[in-house]
Parts: sequence; C-alpha cells; structure tokens
Amino acid sequence: MKFSPCTSQCTSDGASCQGCGRTHIEIKETQALVAKLVAHLVDYNYDDAERFLALTSAKALKRANAILEDK
Repeated sequence: MKFSPCTSQCTSDGASCQGCGRTHIEIKETQALVAKLVAHLVDYNYDDAERFLALTSAKALKRANAILEDK
C-alpha cells in the first residue's frame, strides 16, 4: 500500500477520507504517533531534533524492511 498524505480536503463520512483515501483509523493512529514523537522531543528538548527524527526514521525503515523480508 502506498502512503497517501493529507490533501486538506478531509471528509469524516464513511470508512475512509475522500480527500486522501486513508481510513479514519489510519489517520487517527498516525496523528497519535506524531503526537508521541512531539512529546518525546519536548520532554528531552533535543538541540538537534532533525537528527533525532532522521535517525529514528532510518531505524524504523530498516526494522520494517527486515520484518517484511521475513514474511
């Protein structure tokens, strides 16, 4: 499945947003994930937040790819 970002044409009817095509559950889970990352950044007040996010992204992709390869 390809990620579809918000298009600022959000709808709340049905199971999916008509703007981006994502399910409302996926949208809520993504918002919660971003909120957790923001809270972590605020709690630790990193001077190099961009580096933290880049390394976290790289690690997440590496782990996800390893899991997907095992399937």
